[in-house]
Amino acid sequence: MASRLQGQLDVPLNERGQAQARLTAQSLLEDRPDVLYSSDLSRARDTACAISEALDLPLETHASLRERHFGIWQGQTYAEIEQHWPDLSELWRRRLPEFGPEGGETLQAFSDRCVAAFAALAAPHEGQTVVIVTHGGVLDCLYRAASHMALNAPRTWELPNTGINRLLYTGEGFTVVGWADTQHLEAQALDEASDGATQAV
Repeated sequence: MASRLQGQLDVPLNERGQAQARLTAQSLLEDRPDVLYSSDLSRARDTACAISEALDLPLETHASLRERHFGIWQGQTYAEIEQHWPDLSELWRRRLPEFGPEGGETLQAFSDRCVAAFAALAAPHEGQTVVIVTHGGVLDCLYRAASHMALNAPRTWELPNTGINRLLYTGEGFTVVGWADTQHLEAQALDEASDGATQAV
């Protein structure tokens, strides 16, 4: 099955995603979070709803936490993008900060939006634990900002679905405390491996 660029298309969680959301919610119980925010796109909001229910926390959604808008490329497969827009596809793959598909965000504008949104949500909660449910592209921008890495630097870190990433926020910005923790998903991986459906990697 060909991978499609979702961007801000509102794609709901599949059954596997729903199971991962429940496991993630249970894993956060010991953290005793104070606040819960989420992107308003269904795949993030559904995950956040599982957390809200398990932790008895009210959920507040924000459009500023959405994935990058890819304009006319949204819904296209990666092969289709490369076929129909070969030159622009190369600019995208090179991660040029000033490039954005027609009708979409440039990488720089997207990064600026993400970092500003996280800072605005974290700033009022000094000394508290804030859970923010968002998307892979958003988290990539946050990791780069916290690690002082250029937007066009090659990615060497993982962005697993429902991975738990921990950031510390101060007035000076973000610092990475932990990244791509998926230990809470191991039970699901073992269950899938046992029935031959999926092998844990």
